[in-house]
Amino acid sequence: MASYTSPLCILFLGMLLWQTRETIAQRRAYVARELAGYSPQIRKFHLKVQYASATRLCHTKSIVTINGEFPGPVMYVREGDTVVVKVKNKVDYNVTIHWHGVRQFLSAWSDGPSYITQCPIQKDQSYTHKFKVVEQRGTLFYHAHVSWLRATVHGAFIMLPKADAVLPYPKPAAEHLLYLGEWWIDNVEDVVAEALSVGGGYKPSDALTINGQPGALYNCSLSDTTVFNVVRGKTYLFRIINAAVNFQLYMSVVGHSLTVVEADAEYTKPYTTNVLVLGPGQTTNVLLTADQQVGQYLMSATVFSPTPNPNVVPFPGTPTTAILRYEGAKTLLSSPSELALPNFPAFNDSLFASRFTTSLKGLSTYSSGFTLPQKVDKEMLFTIGYALRPCSTCNLSTSPDPHFRLQASVNNVSFLEPTSTSLLEAYYYNVSGAYDDDFPSNPLYPYNYTGVGPSNFFPVKATKVKVLEFGESVQIVFQDTSTFFFEGHPIHLHGTNFFVVGEGFGTFDAAKDTPKFNLVDPPSRNTVGVPSGGWAAIRFRAVNPGMWFMHCHFDIHTSWGMSMAFLVKNGQGVNETLPPPPPNLPKC
Repeated sequence: MASYTSPLCILFLGMLLWQTRETIAQRRAYVARELAGYSPQIRKFHLKVQYASATRLCHTKSIVTINGEFPGPVMYVREGDTVVVKVKNKVDYNVTIHWHGVRQFLSAWSDGPSYITQCPIQKDQSYTHKFKVVEQRGTLFYHAHVSWLRATVHGAFIMLPKADAVLPYPKPAAEHLLYLGEWWIDNVEDVVAEALSVGGGYKPSDALTINGQPGALYNCSLSDTTVFNVVRGKTYLFRIINAAVNFQLYMSVVGHSLTVVEADAEYTKPYTTNVLVLGPGQTTNVLLTADQQVGQYLMSATVFSPTPNPNVVPFPGTPTTAILRYEGAKTLLSSPSELALPNFPAFNDSLFASRFTTSLKGLSTYSSGFTLPQKVDKEMLFTIGYALRPCSTCNLSTSPDPHFRLQASVNNVSFLEPTSTSLLEAYYYNVSGAYDDDFPSNPLYPYNYTGVGPSNFFPVKATKVKVLEFGESVQIVFQDTSTFFFEGHPIHLHGTNFFVVGEGFGTFDAAKDTPKFNLVDPPSRNTVGVPSGGWAAIRFRAVNPGMWFMHCHFDIHTSWGMSMAFLVKNGQGVNETLPPPPPNLPKC
């Protein structure tokens, strides 16, 4: 990687990562604006949340963006840097920005989830985030953390390793940045509002996207298909971000293997595959060698939805596509039928997904401030699944009684988001009544979670947090349940990485499954895919004081309440106490 003291190299890197349809002048202006003129220790950015016009699928609409760009501007920093970001809100919605996967060591006030660590930024107001990139390097991203605004409010957050660091894989010839996402013809905020008002499902997106473009298989999209240029014989690093709102995705490139070398900004042992599996919020760096004949090859992504049939959770049936174009190949694609699509597993092939995730091995048992706990102080079992709540105004056609709304829960608690203060402020200022600190470590009424479910589908609707003492080693087993139907869940934890030590199908059996845990080389992640009808186990150490959100990264499930928060208390030593809030923290 190039050093900050080599502006031409930084410019070259920015040009490679920027969308191909933008001009070189635009790329050069952005890199100069964000990286030139600052010391190697401080990176300053200005993000304006603003409206912009966008045309997709033959329709033009106004969308919420960062700096008028979709996807948003790429932010380059280096391990050890202090990052200062002023966020200005110029739209009619309340906004927060979350730095997904950034550890936020002693900077919980900058994490960003609405009503958890801060109140939202109201229209015409601003908030300045300040945090240090501590022992992290790799590909992450930032996104809105209010309602479903992140559908168009997101961008890459690239943490370059220290200048003298040695990469654990061959240095690539160049890099490309690839976002996976979704697109609605309707206003996405209207989509979620309608879903919550009727109490049932939601309108699925109209298209999947690569770098914001649906690709050649969708109407009015051929000429805007994203193109990645390569030279035969060279190897490239692709930084892949799943910014989709509600879907896990397969991703593949016709005729080319992909070697995973990083997942969620943590190095992995090299793993070569033809198909990637990424949950929303997950990032993956892969090496691709341009070893085929000169020509054009389709890159594609399609939905992985481990449900009984596609009618249970509707999704876009048409894959999104981009083009891998070799130097010397013809530059025009007159019809999508000219190129073959990749061969994907079945849309609900949970066994394939499990083989992929369990094949990822970590390079180290140290991750961002702690070593993999071989023994744990606190063991927890979190059941995750669907539920119902009474609703006199709902019209839920899938229910035996229309006067109920769909909910989701963790240990039968459906999270109630506060509105008058953030949880972190309530903790810091000792505000009574803002939350209860009695979130259950285990289900209150155990049963066969993957067998016949209970007759009572009604969760507790409450604002509950789980208290962790500083330094505690924690194990959580996430258990999918059979309530209504099985579904996989990408669970994201703020404020720390964790090691994924095991996963399996069926109901977790501690006596049988714990001895099979991988305590040698498990991957370190910030988002874990819990298998449909199965379980996943994670371990971490609570060494970052603050209030940390944990939620399903399907936004519809978070909207229904599949979330909770951990309160990590202060320790006694140096750098073990939450600092006071900044003076410009937004007010509710």
